[in-house]
Amino acid sequence: MYTIWYIIENTLSKGLFVKKVIVKPDSYYDSVFLMLLSKKINESPAVTDAVVAMGTPMNLDLLNESGYGGPDEISAGPNDLVVAIDGENDDAVRTAVELAETLLSQKGGSRGAGGGEVPDPRSLSGALDLLPDANLAVISLPGQFAAREARKALERGLHVMLFSDNVSLEDEIALKTFAREKGLLLMGPDCGTAIINGIPLCFANVVRRGRVGVVAASGTGLQEVTCLLDRFGVGISQAVGTGGRDLKNEKVGGSTMLTGIEALAEDDSTDVIAIVSKPPARSVADRVIAALEAAGKPAVVHFIGLEPDTGAAGPKNVHWASNLEETAGMAAALAAGRSYASKVFDLPDDRIAALVDRETAKMSSAQKWIRGYYTGGTLADEAWILLHKLTGAVWSNNQTDPDFVPPDPHKSVGHTIVDLGDDVFTVGRPHPMIDPSTRTDRVDLEADDPEIAVMLVDVVLGYGSHEDPAGALVPSLAAAKRAAEERGGYLSVVASITGTSGDFQGFARQQSILEDAGVIVMPSNYQASMLAVNIMEKVGSR
Repeated sequence: MYTIWYIIENTLSKGLFVKKVIVKPDSYYDSVFLMLLSKKINESPAVTDAVVAMGTPMNLDLLNESGYGGPDEISAGPNDLVVAIDGENDDAVRTAVELAETLLSQKGGSRGAGGGEVPDPRSLSGALDLLPDANLAVISLPGQFAAREARKALERGLHVMLFSDNVSLEDEIALKTFAREKGLLLMGPDCGTAIINGIPLCFANVVRRGRVGVVAASGTGLQEVTCLLDRFGVGISQAVGTGGRDLKNEKVGGSTMLTGIEALAEDDSTDVIAIVSKPPARSVADRVIAALEAAGKPAVVHFIGLEPDTGAAGPKNVHWASNLEETAGMAAALAAGRSYASKVFDLPDDRIAALVDRETAKMSSAQKWIRGYYTGGTLADEAWILLHKLTGAVWSNNQTDPDFVPPDPHKSVGHTIVDLGDDVFTVGRPHPMIDPSTRTDRVDLEADDPEIAVMLVDVVLGYGSHEDPAGALVPSLAAAKRAAEERGGYLSVVASITGTSGDFQGFARQQSILEDAGVIVMPSNYQASMLAVNIMEKVGSR
């Protein structure tokens, strides 16, 4: 019942605008649902801003910065739901609140195809009563409760995908130790992507079944590799997510990664194992390589940001890739029993040269910077690592070198690759893969910069993502291109699409939307990044 909502007396009138904050105590909703809810309310007429989020300290700080009042005015805790509305008048705010109530009430249950009420169990036991043969639980709860529910699931013999973040390191270690003792997978915490037995979980894509098994400590990295494997005609057997701390923290020790490798080693449907991770702790990396050697199957390893280890002393069955596309390409070649030929572009050199000439011919002398606006964190990492290595001067909010972290993450400096899915941009508003406005706002804000030569963007399809990410992005890109022309220059826009023909957004349709707007669509994020570099090299040589 939502009649017990407490209305905080901090409604502020500023001209024609009204701000109102409502708190519902002890009401937890998962972050994906709240992101979608925020997006829906923001679409309401006369609503200028709407934030629906849990009352965590970080979220309350964001609300304070947005003029809704800080922790002193908003009495809410991490398990309390906060709805903040900014509208043009009282009627607009009242209508938005009613919409929020309706959407939240619908979360309590749904109707089946025959019109009957679908049971909505409120506990693990209730869910298992409905699905007694289930063998995997997806858990999305506040961090302080998620560990307890994950342990309950493990005790019931269920594999666990732990979507929740803010789970303590101690709880993660205990859960993963218990899971390994029971021979179960504990994917997470903060694991958002997996494909198990052909079923995409959370943010994942529709890919063909095949002979390559993937274990990844990165969400969009797993998506990029599995989508490329699908495009290469190979497909996957399983795709296991581990959570970000699995390999980075020596105390966690790569527990899920090791369990995943062991499971794929015993899986008759898996011929090749592919590993993707941000740079692991050295001791954990050694354990991973040893596990792959013990598995005996051909394996491909890509530790993002680390140079491939091509030393002759390594295990003969382990092959090192230098980027996400190469990871998929090498794994596909091994699965097909053929050799892999390293390449930069699918197009021949003369076609790439002609493309670069075309894109740079009308640029003005003032244009000199690449700006990457990314929704996928791992894709952003791949781009800035590659570009920084080649240019030596790329700024990013994900940079490990503090000298190249922008002083203001909301403003680009020089060559900049920004991960717009970072917490600084998503607290209190939907992830840009769900709601592209975070990115389009940034493109619109910087479109008048006369020094931008290239915009680099990713378009991520699949479950959980926006229904038309290219369509939502193109108006801002087209406006930026027009602005450059009006200044007497030309803006080159390069994109890649992470997705497959099976994704509901339609890969071919998304590609057509981008290309019709004058955007160059490359076959992978790696190739898009390299084309951007070639364009900038041409600009620099003039």
